[in-house]
Amino acid sequence: MKLSALRYLVAFADEGSISRAAEQCKVSQPTMSVALQNLETDLGATLIERAKGPISLTELGREVVQQARRALEETQRVEMVAHAHKDPLSGVFRIGVIHTIAPYLLPSLIASLAQRTPAMKLYIEESMTALLTDYLKYGTIDAAIIALPFDVPGIDTVPMYDEAFRVVVPRDHPWAKRKKIARTEIRGDDVLVLKAGNCFREQVLDACPEISHADGSGHQGHSVGTIRCMVASGYGISVLPAGALIGPYKSDMVRAIPFEKPEPVRRVALAWRRGFARPEAIQAIVDAVHGIENPCFTPVLSSERANTPV
Repeated sequence: MKLSALRYLVAFADEGSISRAAEQCKVSQPTMSVALQNLETDLGATLIERAKGPISLTELGREVVQQARRALEETQRVEMVAHAHKDPLSGVFRIGVIHTIAPYLLPSLIASLAQRTPAMKLYIEESMTALLTDYLKYGTIDAAIIALPFDVPGIDTVPMYDEAFRVVVPRDHPWAKRKKIARTEIRGDDVLVLKAGNCFREQVLDACPEISHADGSGHQGHSVGTIRCMVASGYGISVLPAGALIGPYKSDMVRAIPFEKPEPVRRVALAWRRGFARPEAIQAIVDAVHGIENPCFTPVLSSERANTPV
């Protein structure tokens, strides 16, 4: 019986589909199907009902999944304990980062971490929050940099910094010389937003409830960079994270304008599996982030960590 087969079985239980489970585990569907069939042969039992229509776990299959989760967690713990005994701040640390943070944080984070823990190398997985959540649960990554709120059973989080939102307009827009913008002014059919499924999109819609056209495909972009270019081209205005508008991402084609206070912000946190065997590595990541000198990233002090801004 192979551990990979147990991992596939757990993924199938979570996804309810062989194809989606295979995608989560980054294997082909035939590979997963054969592995699950071999697992059933090894156990001498039917774990998955394969009648016409949607396939599902048998009652025994559900019980085996519960044990498989424990086995995978313990296996991961054994590997991490063995590695941590050598040096918790050496070797590979697998970290996930959401799309709207990765390009703007990672260059500085990698440099900051290299100064503090030169023997620890980052393996980076950039994806959406939902997928990073699965990667955390399956042990594909060790930790993830996400935006709060993030309430997942078995996952701990620590807030690291706050990042303000900015109104972004073309340089010839009537607002281009404004000093402040009220949230209620962000409305109409020319507001550009990210496509559905992106947590930053939802945060913008929460912060600016007057936006009413959010499902119009002509006013959506796949990334913060795309939205910024659309604004520069005169397609409309938008709301973007402040860190995506300074340094190499600053453009003379657009103007970034602060909101009136209280300005909307997002709180960025580090998330990891409870009981993770390398707490020193987690702290090293947090320290490295706090060591970044970026006016757009306001460190969250320990006394503030219980309070997450709206």
